[in-house]
Amino acid sequence: MLSVGVNIAIIQDDKILLTRREDFEVWCLPGGAVDEGESVAQAAVREAHEETGLEVELTRLIGVYSRPGWPGAGMHIISFAAQVVGGALNPDPHEVIEVGYFSLDELPPDMLWWHHRRISDALNGVGGGVAWTQDVDYPFERKLSRQEIYQMRDQSGLTRSQFYFETLGNLQGSREVQEIKFPVSPGSDEREF
Repeated sequence: MLSVGVNIAIIQDDKILLTRREDFEVWCLPGGAVDEGESVAQAAVREAHEETGLEVELTRLIGVYSRPGWPGAGMHIISFAAQVVGGALNPDPHEVIEVGYFSLDELPPDMLWWHHRRISDALNGVGGGVAWTQDVDYPFERKLSRQEIYQMRDQSGLTRSQFYFETLGNLQGSREVQEIKFPVSPGSDEREF
């Protein structure tokens, strides 16, 4: 099974906020798994708040960091930079035992080793791009495998493109919402189709 998670690089005054995990007592970026029904950007905002007490706005997609050799289809993490827009430092004691801001040259030695690259990338301005949520209702009554959809397509009597446009290609009421607020392309905050 594919494992997708997020990390959040909350940056202030050229320092990055790290949390000290309760489970292993090592430092890392705040983050966690993407829950069912939420976008990766929504997961990042939620995880930042749950683990630190801070309300954040995502400012940049830093990158995607994959460990494909891990069980299932591997572990894939999407990292975002963020700025604080509210709340107060109030870590969840079930997950976080300490928080602190660190510059790149004063990172704690007892840290998840794979976070060094993410932190360096965040503090060095790596990344860019956008994150969008494409808010579209699933067009079928139940979750179908790709093979089941292909079987429906082949039994429909429609051409492949007709089947696509009748089932997936013309979803009325769909919305696209840009979840990273900076930089914002002119007129691209939200579009309805």
